[in-house]
Amino acid sequence: MNETLPHPWLPGSWRLKPAKHLPSYPDGDELARVEHTLRSFPPLVFAGEARQLKERLAQVSMGRAFLLQGGDCAESFAEFHPDNIRDTARVLLQMAVVLTFAGACPVVKVGRLAGQFAKPRSTPTERQNETELCSYLGDIINGIEFDDSARRPQPERMLQAYSQAAATLNLLRALASGGYADLHRVHRWNMDFVAGSPQGERFEHLCTRIEEALDFMQACGITSQTAPALRQTDIYTSHEALLLGYEEAFARVDSTSGDWYDTSAHMLWIGDRTRQPGGAHVEFLSGVANPIGIKAGPSLQPDDLMALLDKLNPDDEAGRITLIARMGAAGIGEHLSRLISTVQREGRTVVWSCDPMHGNTIKSSSGLKTRRFTAIMEEVSRFFAIHRAEGTYAGGIHVEMTGKNVTECVGGAQDITEEGLADRYHTHCDPRLNASQSIELAFELAQLVKQDGSARSSAPCV
Repeated sequence: MNETLPHPWLPGSWRLKPAKHLPSYPDGDELARVEHTLRSFPPLVFAGEARQLKERLAQVSMGRAFLLQGGDCAESFAEFHPDNIRDTARVLLQMAVVLTFAGACPVVKVGRLAGQFAKPRSTPTERQNETELCSYLGDIINGIEFDDSARRPQPERMLQAYSQAAATLNLLRALASGGYADLHRVHRWNMDFVAGSPQGERFEHLCTRIEEALDFMQACGITSQTAPALRQTDIYTSHEALLLGYEEAFARVDSTSGDWYDTSAHMLWIGDRTRQPGGAHVEFLSGVANPIGIKAGPSLQPDDLMALLDKLNPDDEAGRITLIARMGAAGIGEHLSRLISTVQREGRTVVWSCDPMHGNTIKSSSGLKTRRFTAIMEEVSRFFAIHRAEGTYAGGIHVEMTGKNVTECVGGAQDITEEGLADRYHTHCDPRLNASQSIELAFELAQLVKQDGSARSSAPCV
C-alpha cells in the first residue's frame, strides 16, 4: 500500500507554509539576486559555538546557571559605531558581574546584537495626515524616514545588515577574549554618566569586593594566566528570526554533525506574533539545530505551547528551548502558572526566562512610547514568585537595553520623568533601559536569584 510520507525539511520548506509579518518586495528578481548573494557569504557564527551555547542553556534548565539576554530593540544602520557596540557589551558584562557575584550564580550572556534588524509591527501601514505608507519594519527591510522611497522594502538592505552584523561580531569577540573582559579591569567598566549615580556607587563597591577576592586568589596562585575564566568570557548573539529569506540564506550543514544550523546567530527566537505551530516561522526553525526561544504572551494557550514543543523539540533536548514569558506585570499572574503546569505535567525540559519589557509598554502624556521601571521590576518579582510557588526554576531575563545615556523608560534611581523622555529619546522602535537602569535591574535581580530556593551546583562560571 502506498503511504504519503512527510516531505524532508529543507531551508526553503517554510515557503510552503502560511507566513505572517513578512514584507512585500516590489522587485522579486532583485530579492532573488540578493538572497542568492547572501548564500555565498561566509557564516556569521559557527555550529560549534551554537552547540556550546545549547550546552550552557542545558545547565540553566537544570537550575545551575542563569540566562542574561539583552540588547537593542532594533539595531540601526545610523547608530552603527564601535563605541555603541562596546558600551552595550560593557553593560552586559556589568550586569553579568553583578548577577554572578551578588547573586552567587554562573551567568550565560546572550546579546540582542549582530542581527536584530527586523521588527514586526501591529499594523502593516502608517498614516500621517493624508499620507499612508508601509510601516517601518527595521533597517534590514526599509528606512524609518516617512517618505515613499525610504518606506519601500529594499532587498539590498540585507547586504548592509550582514556587513554590520559581521563587524559587530568581530568586535564582540575581541572584547570578550582580548583582555577587555578581564575581571581585573572591572573598575574601568563604569561609564561616566553612571559613575556618579547610586547604581555607579553600588557597582564600584562591588568592584572593590571583587578585587579583594582576586587579590586573595592571586595569593593562592590563581591568576588570569592560570585561570582563563578570569580574563575572558563568551558573549553569544541572538535575534528574532523574522525575515525568513535572510535566515534561509544562512542555513548551512555542519560538516561535523551533518545537522542544519542557522549561522546568522547562535540563538534565534520566534516572536509572539509569528509562533503559529503550522506557520512558516516555526517550520523554518524546526529544522535548524540552534537553541530556539519562543516568546510567550498572554494569548499563548497550553495546547498551542505543547504543539510548538512537539514541533521544535520532539526529542526534548535540554537547552534547545527557552520560553520567554512576556505577559506584563498585570497579566503574568493569570497566565504563567498554567503554562508552567502544562510543561511540568508533560515532563518537558525548557529554560524559563522573563521578558518584562514588551508587556509593559505604555504611551506617555507626550505621546512617546515608554515603560515604567516599577512595572518592569513588578513583573520580574512576580515571575520569580510564581516559579517559587510552582517549584520550578526562574532561569533568565530578556531585556531591551543600551549602553547609551538615553531617556526612554520612566523611573529608576535616575528618576526619569515623562516630561524628560524627549531629552534623549533615540530608539527606532521600542523604549530601552539605559546603563544606569540596567545595572539597577541587575542588582534587584541578583537578590531574587540569591534568595531563590532552586538547586545550585559547583559548575564553573560561564
